Amino acid sequence: MCKIEFWISIVAMTHPHSRHAFGIGCLALLLAGCGSKESAEQAAKASPTPADLIAQQPKTYGTEIKSVEMTKPLKGDWVTSGKSIYEMKCLACHKLTADRLVGPGWGGITKRRQPVWIMNMITNVDMMLDKDPEAQKLLELCLVRMPNQNVTANEARQLLEFMRHNDGET
Repeated sequence: MCKIEFWISIVAMTHPHSRHAFGIGCLALLLAGCGSKESAEQAAKASPTPADLIAQQPKTYGTEIKSVEMTKPLKGDWVTSGKSIYEMKCLACHKLTADRLVGPGWGGITKRRQPVWIMNMITNVDMMLDKDPEAQKLLELCLVRMPNQNVTANEARQLLEFMRHNDGET
């Protein structure tokens, strides 16, 4: 209990006009606790809202991938790394079969899509969902926008190698 509150409680109990004293004490506390309107406005300006922070971010979608060099045979270490990335960033939404979970299943993906398309969908998902007709069809089907998982081009290439392995390539 602060000194002012203690003083008010003592006055309220002992003073003959305790209600009056208590009211004055409360008013004093209220006035002492209120800051100026300017300082509140300055504090609001000093700390931006989450919407302000999002608006200040640059509108970039990564570097568009133009070509993918395919390996024959598959690189085993890339397949292993791709599986780890899948388990960490993709498993919650994508099955390894053709069955849809949240997003489309990965079974047969390398037979249906070009490697460049797959890589761009992984690394530049926002651009693809905004501009690519096939990605937009998938969005209509799944009804959920794929979140950007901040997968690098190297990680995406390892995921592609894992997808190829999942589709039976050797």
